[in-house]
Amino acid sequence: MSELQPLEGTGVRRNAVGSLLASLKSLWGILVIVLLWEFWVTASQLNTIVMPRPLDVVSDIATAPGIYFASMAQTLLLAMAGLTLGMFVGTALAILTWLSRILAGLLTPLGLIFASVPVVALIPVLARIFGYDIRTVLAIVVIISFFPAFVFTSAGLRALPLGSDDLFRVLGASTFRRLWFLAIPAAVPEWAVALRLAAANSILAAMVAEFLMGTSGLGHLFHAARADLDMSRALGASAIATVISVVSFLAASGFEKKVRQNWS
Repeated sequence: MSELQPLEGTGVRRNAVGSLLASLKSLWGILVIVLLWEFWVTASQLNTIVMPRPLDVVSDIATAPGIYFASMAQTLLLAMAGLTLGMFVGTALAILTWLSRILAGLLTPLGLIFASVPVVALIPVLARIFGYDIRTVLAIVVIISFFPAFVFTSAGLRALPLGSDDLFRVLGASTFRRLWFLAIPAAVPEWAVALRLAAANSILAAMVAEFLMGTSGLGHLFHAARADLDMSRALGASAIATVISVVSFLAASGFEKKVRQNWS
């Protein structure tokens, strides 16, 4: 047993080193951009008001973590709440269009209209309805998250295994039984795709809405820092938003992969 323990420890260390190297390989492009950024700013001797160095951005995040954390928590909370509501509304409307052709003809064009209108054009209208506060930010995130859920769930509900719907009809299954036992299980993988697409977009949508609305959150932090010519803080807010968007995307991608493995 004493001989096996060092071998096991060596194996664990090798796995850890291998995982670290794999992570670095996937991030090499970002590292190159950061190094080029650092070299360019240093060589050009640019003022930090024009363009700070990456080390200046990291230093600002490290010296004021409370400011960044409070803004990040606000943006993340709104993004996750909007994502949840948007996915729920999109899924519910997709199910309604599956149940009724009349509703399909009514709701599908409306969904396309909402998706085609730029977010910047929607904000003044929604602000008149909900007010210039976080409710409008939440509504923007819901709209952004709604469309992928509606489109992909609708496609999944109709992508039934060949002959399965005819079999259910022959066996006398009701519409709701066909929905529950056939259509919804078939739509789950496509729903996971919608979640993957909407997860990262929800963060960016919340930040854009906060920037234009002047409310709290990372978007407001970026706007205020830019107005004060504090580019280190502005880029720090952008970096935090990018990181949580990537993390959200990776988490949703992992969920989608597990769903496809279980449904395959």
